[in-house]
Amino acid sequence: MFSSIRWKFIVVYFLLVFIAMVIIGVFIVNSLENQQLENISISMEQQLETIVSTSSDIAGENWLENRQGIQNTIEEWRLGAGETLYVIYDEEVPTILASSLKQAGGLMGQNALSYKNMDQGLILSAFNGDKGELIIRDESAGKDFMHRTYPVLSSLGRITGVLYMTADLSNIARTVDDSKVILTNATLIALLITIILGFLIASSITEPIRDVTKKAEEMSLGDFDQFVEVKSDDEIGQLAGMFNQLTTKLKLTIGEMDLERSKLDTIFSYMAEGVIAVDRDGRLIHANPIGQKLMELDEESIHSGIELDLSYLDLGNIDYSKPETLDGEKIYETIDGVYKVKYAPYRNERDDIAGIIMVFQDITQEHKLESMRKEFVANVSHELKTPITTIKSYTETLMDEGVELDVQKRFLSVIDSECDRMARLVRDLLQLSNIDYKKTKWVRTELFINQLLQDIISKLEVLARDKGQRISMSFAEPLPVVMGDKDGIEQVLINIISNAIKYTESGGAISINTTNDADKVRIKVSDNGIGIPEEDLNRIFERFYRVEKGRSRDLGGTGLGLSIAKEIIEAHNGEIILKSKYGSGTTVEIILPSA
Repeated sequence: MFSSIRWKFIVVYFLLVFIAMVIIGVFIVNSLENQQLENISISMEQQLETIVSTSSDIAGENWLENRQGIQNTIEEWRLGAGETLYVIYDEEVPTILASSLKQAGGLMGQNALSYKNMDQGLILSAFNGDKGELIIRDESAGKDFMHRTYPVLSSLGRITGVLYMTADLSNIARTVDDSKVILTNATLIALLITIILGFLIASSITEPIRDVTKKAEEMSLGDFDQFVEVKSDDEIGQLAGMFNQLTTKLKLTIGEMDLERSKLDTIFSYMAEGVIAVDRDGRLIHANPIGQKLMELDEESIHSGIELDLSYLDLGNIDYSKPETLDGEKIYETIDGVYKVKYAPYRNERDDIAGIIMVFQDITQEHKLESMRKEFVANVSHELKTPITTIKSYTETLMDEGVELDVQKRFLSVIDSECDRMARLVRDLLQLSNIDYKKTKWVRTELFINQLLQDIISKLEVLARDKGQRISMSFAEPLPVVMGDKDGIEQVLINIISNAIKYTESGGAISINTTNDADKVRIKVSDNGIGIPEEDLNRIFERFYRVEKGRSRDLGGTGLGLSIAKEIIEAHNGEIILKSKYGSGTTVEIILPSA
């Protein structure tokens, strides 16, 4: 409770008023008591002086002879309530000569120094000519009395005797006590009023502050639609106004920041490159979805700030004390692809290097194309080198004199065969180039696939018969017409069927069938030949790729037939599917859209 500024204000205000009232009360009570005592002292002295000046018996020098007159004077004198007067005569021992008490007769001649209601010191001091005054507590009566002495001088200046007067101070005590009660009640009322006023004043100050605090708490939870009512023009009102201005500005700023963050998040989330940020200790700070996938990270890893091992990225030479090691690029290869990793430092608000940002650029396709380019150049070079070498060696032999005619004819036949081989290679390369650069002009006409297949089989039947192979056909009737380039489709079908004949052992079986599948025509060529190993199936349509390079080359292939077939079928919005099992055979299915 007392941690609240409201109660602190009330307590401070309460203590200030309480201390002030106590100080004022003590001062008033002391002043009142002193003033009352002083008034009684003056009154007693004036009475003593008046008695001496008005009584001839007391003013006389022979008090023993005038004893009765002095007693009568004292009895007739109107003393105040609680006041007592004694007349002390100095014989050998100070003796009470007269008294205002009713039992004064019993006190006559009594030793004043031994009387309990008198102070010896005052008496002796008075007989030495000094006026005295003293407040003495009467424990038996439980009261305070003021004792005052007044020495009476004769005309010769000799001390005739002493007037000793006491006054009861009970009235003063009651007055002081009443004053204390009054001041105490006044203090309590003042404190009550203080608490009420302090609460109201504190509330007028703290309520706006509490309102601002509550609104600030709501803002801390993310709700920035907060407004504080301005009720005054004082400092509290200015605070509320500044809070509203701050809220408006903060809302605009956070809105702009959210917009920018949203843009950055969108960019990071949908950019093709992976982005990963780590601090100086190697702990993960941020990773976009691509980066998470590459590094096999989950959301928990990002939030927990796990430490990444950068050694497998070949970034182990990073040294934050050497800025030259914090910027560069590396090649990072995974099972799924190849990435170029570019890394650079980022700085914190103090402009100190806080860590490293890495960008993973996917260069898998470029790397694949580069590998294909190198392989293509190597294959073309190899395919051209062999016939060129053969042609050159045979030509050099023919240039020698003494070569027989039949040898010359045989050599020329080899040279002609190698030239045809080179021509096929160049023709296939030119055809692929024209397809790649979309220079091939497809002449689309109505094609009757069944009839086209029968014409092709009649041309290739001789090759199958030479190997003792059996070709079976099953054509769906009727089959929809296909719109396509006759030469291109014929080239594909010849390549597929000739491959089936070529790679099927003697005595093997080849089946060719067509089916009508709604708006598509399916052509399936199956054999029970040598088949293709499973690891080679994914690359069978690559240019110059051969399963068994030596045997393929012996069979006269260039390694481009299937690549050309795939390009032609896809140019006709079709699909070619190859399934094979090594040692069991191969099935090629061509799917073409009907007209």
